[in-house]
Amino acid sequence: MITVNLGMVQSKQIQKKGMKSMKDVLNERYRMETKLGHGGMAIVYQATDLMLERTIAVKLLKEDFSSSPAFQERFKQEAKAAANLSHPNIVTIHDFGLDQKRLFIVMEYVPGTDLKKHIKESEQGLSIENASRLFIQACAGVGYAHRAGLVHCDIKPHNMLITPDNRLKVTDFGIARALASIKPDEITNAIWGSPTYFSPEQAAGTPPSPASDVYSLGVVLYEMVTGRLPFPPSNPEQLALDHRHKDPPSPREFNPRISKELEKIILKVLSKEPSKRYRTADQLGRIMINFTQSKKQEAQDRRSPHTYHLDYSPLAKKEQAGLDWITILVGLLALIAVGGLIPFWMWVYFQVNP
Repeated sequence: MITVNLGMVQSKQIQKKGMKSMKDVLNERYRMETKLGHGGMAIVYQATDLMLERTIAVKLLKEDFSSSPAFQERFKQEAKAAANLSHPNIVTIHDFGLDQKRLFIVMEYVPGTDLKKHIKESEQGLSIENASRLFIQACAGVGYAHRAGLVHCDIKPHNMLITPDNRLKVTDFGIARALASIKPDEITNAIWGSPTYFSPEQAAGTPPSPASDVYSLGVVLYEMVTGRLPFPPSNPEQLALDHRHKDPPSPREFNPRISKELEKIILKVLSKEPSKRYRTADQLGRIMINFTQSKKQEAQDRRSPHTYHLDYSPLAKKEQAGLDWITILVGLLALIAVGGLIPFWMWVYFQVNP
């Protein structure tokens, strides 16, 4: 962790900004300003980096998690690994630390909204084209993390931010893995990720793999194109059983615009066995790219069908008639030429054989 002590310079900057208490500043550097949202384990603020004078986002974890030494150490390891991820579809982590007995992460500020709110704005899900475009970006970000050896563990639309220009960025890498270290001796009771979106193996309490993230991405895609979840939330225990044993209903039941090809992709991703899914988010992303390209080609073929028409205009008939007379004339000339040679060859023959 990189810590910066701004000393007297920092104090003067805070006074210029009119701050009344140092409690509003984390690590003597990050000034908390506007609350952006909150969840079960953290609160997110829009803040200002007083050293670099830029807008940032700060996720401040609750004291219940921050007070655990095991969690603090695991949090540090996961935050370091996540901070090394640099990809246009991943929210960049700038810093992390512990201040006022609270763990925090400093991230790039992403204007816009999260995917969950985006889905709720549409009653029957997003259009197939829009959903595919956003989902491919999510696969690109998560796939990059998989190549770096990181598993997200908590894939859900709440952790996918959409900018005004429709760029999707995935956030919160590694926090779910750090949570599991609070009670490391109770592996079977550990909850990895969010019950609504986690994989069957996560529901069973086993450590997740890239295929687990792929399953969660499948749940997100299902919700994007249908506007509903494959397993409606009731309670965590029932959700865990549904993910482990219950087959999801066909997405075409809720959205007839979904093609059979897309349905096949979704149901494969939601397989109970990890080996039956796509192995990584990269592989799933390539499948979705091929799907969208094939649909675009089909649409182009429908708009521009390859048909051939015979031209029966008067001019064409004249040209065809003219072409027939020329052929006849050439044939006659050939006949005359050949016929004129017959007497010549007969004369030659009698001259040689008198």
